[in-house]
Amino acid sequence: MNDIPSANEALCLQTLRETDRDRYLAALLTPADRRAAIVALYAYNAELARVRDLVREPLPGEVRLQYWRDLLEGAAHGETAANPVAAELIRAVQAWRLPVAPLIAMADARTFDLYDDPMETTNMFEGYAGETASALIQLASLVLDPEAAEGAADIVGHAGVALAVAGAILLLPIHRARGQVYLPTQILASVGLDRHAFLTAGKDDRVDAAIQAFAGFGLDHLRKARSAGRLPKSLVPAFLPVTLAEPVLKRAAKAGAASLTADIRPPQWRRQFAMMRLLLSGRL
Repeated sequence: MNDIPSANEALCLQTLRETDRDRYLAALLTPADRRAAIVALYAYNAELARVRDLVREPLPGEVRLQYWRDLLEGAAHGETAANPVAAELIRAVQAWRLPVAPLIAMADARTFDLYDDPMETTNMFEGYAGETASALIQLASLVLDPEAAEGAADIVGHAGVALAVAGAILLLPIHRARGQVYLPTQILASVGLDRHAFLTAGKDDRVDAAIQAFAGFGLDHLRKARSAGRLPKSLVPAFLPVTLAEPVLKRAAKAGAASLTADIRPPQWRRQFAMMRLLLSGRL
């Protein structure tokens, strides 16, 4: 089989390398005959995730998200082939008979990113994570092994929440500067904070406690993912990005408010090593 990527796949890989290095590395470790579709899914996710970074007001962001909805519903305006990510995404959907509904739901969920509304409860965060991080793992699993993917829903769901919590913690400095709070209000209230106090607090033990509780929430979902059953070997590549979650969550649980200023992401070589270890062991 020819492992040389097509022009569009190469452009999608370039997008990932610049915007989501961990999923870029994970894509390179995906079986060659499935890689193009996985790359397309990851690049689509990257495009959705960066919409807030590209706009100053919510309305232009809504327009960008609507483009993807129209594309997936078959009502896109303009030439799809001119957008490498769009072209590869549609190719992946058709080649692997992927369900369109969760892809549209991913775009819908990202509407939350455009505004500064509160994440009220842990259930609300789980729903957001389910339609973003978990859905992406599930879609990648459907490309790798549709039959095995059907039986791994619990593992996928909990792993996605853990990864989403880790991602939100890594983005804390950016979110806080914008006035966004992804920590559920429920967690903030449990330590005596509200949204405004979290955004404006200086050195405050309650901020430590809130971030530590949020990290604990993510670690709890990671434990549930591990106890939900053995990860099918064929699906392991879809879970490679999840290896980022545990070290980030553990460091945040220890660092607390220092996560707002310190870089708690493990160095790239450690992230690559963790992916290789998962690939070889099959244990999440």
